[in-house]
Amino acid sequence: MAAAVTGRWELAEWHTVDQTGAVTAHPFGVHAAGTLTYTPAGFMAGQLAAEHRTPLATVDPLGGSAAERADAYSTYVAYYGRYEIRGDTIVHQVQSSLFPNWVGDAQLRYATLADDVLILRTPSLEVAGSTTISELRWTRAESW
Repeated sequence: MAAAVTGRWELAEWHTVDQTGAVTAHPFGVHAAGTLTYTPAGFMAGQLAAEHRTPLATVDPLGGSAAERADAYSTYVAYYGRYEIRGDTIVHQVQSSLFPNWVGDAQLRYATLADDVLILRTPSLEVAGSTTISELRWTRAESW
């Protein structure tokens, strides 16, 4: 699968499912945006953005109020590092992340690849008393 996933992917859909497989939410909205890159040398980078992000009231990328920065942080996910294919899984070894708790962590993704569609699923997560799985569907944007 390693050679098959190399390239750049664009997010088609991100939703969560419950234990029955029913879609429970679209964390960043139905039209969230994202890009995911896998290089032949084993490097990856991914970014996800909510469909409607409020601009900050400043042109300074390090400025804005604490509330504005918190809103911006809460509507974006980004990380990069090395990746490794293990059977039907892709393991992202996080080198740096907008969410600092992931730095040094291994993010496991169960992968299904058919034609130019890559589906990545997270392991089950306990969130607010419910067990959910995030499912991200990516379409190929570039092959290398």
